[in-house]
Amino acid sequence: MALTTCPICDKRISDKAKVCPHCQTALDSDTSSAKRIKQIEKSTRLMTHSFIAMTIFIAGVVVWFWGGEVASGPRAIVGGVLFAFGFVGYLITRVRIVLNKRKQL
Repeated sequence: MALTTCPICDKRISDKAKVCPHCQTALDSDTSSAKRIKQIEKSTRLMTHSFIAMTIFIAGVVVWFWGGEVASGPRAIVGGVLFAFGFVGYLITRVRIVLNKRKQL
């Protein structure tokens, strides 16, 4: 008896199992549509993360330049932190999107 991964939940299961004990998916049927749905859900989730990171980045720029002049004091710190987190979060999410698309091919 060997262990393999479930095509839906990616958890380790027996290769002789007819149904995944974790997600209750029948393993003897065609699972290509379920795999595609899972891939689309992951892609959608990553795009949502990308949108949130870009929103945080833009919020940092708005806080930094609110009122027409460059921020100083606590406003500069808040704007800089938002700017940095948004930028780094966006870059990380974009790399994850590219890796997800490569895995898809």
